[in-house]
Amino acid sequence: MSRLIQLVAPTFLALLLGIQLVPAHPDTENLQKQVNHLSAEINRLHQEQAMPSLVLQQHRDSICYIYSVYSFQVPGSAQSEHRTRVSGTGFVIGSGLIATNRHVVQPWYEDPDDEARISSGEKPRVERIIAFFPTMAKYVPLFDVQVSPDQDLAVARFFPTAAMKGIHPIALAANKPTPGDPVVVVGYPLGVSAMLAKSPRNVFSRLASKKDAIEIATDLAQHDLIRPSSTCGHVSDLVGEKVIYDAPTAQGGSGGPVFNSNGEVIAVNAAYIDGFSGGTIGITTEALKPLLKKAESQ
Repeated sequence: MSRLIQLVAPTFLALLLGIQLVPAHPDTENLQKQVNHLSAEINRLHQEQAMPSLVLQQHRDSICYIYSVYSFQVPGSAQSEHRTRVSGTGFVIGSGLIATNRHVVQPWYEDPDDEARISSGEKPRVERIIAFFPTMAKYVPLFDVQVSPDQDLAVARFFPTAAMKGIHPIALAANKPTPGDPVVVVGYPLGVSAMLAKSPRNVFSRLASKKDAIEIATDLAQHDLIRPSSTCGHVSDLVGEKVIYDAPTAQGGSGGPVFNSNGEVIAVNAAYIDGFSGGTIGITTEALKPLLKKAESQ
């Protein structure tokens, strides 16, 4: 019996330790490759699932809700007519600099009705642009707006204060995305309506009947309820400076950052194809970098 144990024990111990007593068979090597590939896929899926949470934890405070008011000056009239209010999203990309869409800070951009007014001689004028940050109880005025001449992109300035020390610039990706890459889109789709809907019952009951968006946003800010929403998806195509992805958005999400799996911004959320959930469009940060460089040089 002891002789049998002496013969069997080394083999049993080798099996326990994972030591192969015979050369690996080709099928075993293929199986190991499949296991390694499956493990990599599982890790990738875990990373994608964790992306929205990680992005919000790291960058939420640097993503702001933008509210702008503009009007048209009629030739020969001292009064402004056709006053319009627009909301959108922006994010910090440098010291005192916010990136967003041109149509958020110049709402008449590529708007057929407004372009007709301009053609008839009326002049558009921005009356007010302000930004609400998640950690700020008061809004921040935006000024010195610079826009891209050929892309739906803009950069605006704000005065950094001591209360904003926790708000940091978000890094822009060095490379363009590729089809299949996971993305997270963060912003304020539907503006104060969505934030109000997410608020506690007592806040909702008090503000639901109010019509002034600035009044509502100010109240939400004082209760730490300026909070962006996030959606996730994948890049489906890249056409010139446009990135197409299936992360859903809505009006108000314009100007929001589109993140890759490294937490870097690959695009500025710009538009969506109505009725098609897979047709959200962003402008690559490659197109944004010249505008940022120009703003920083000034």
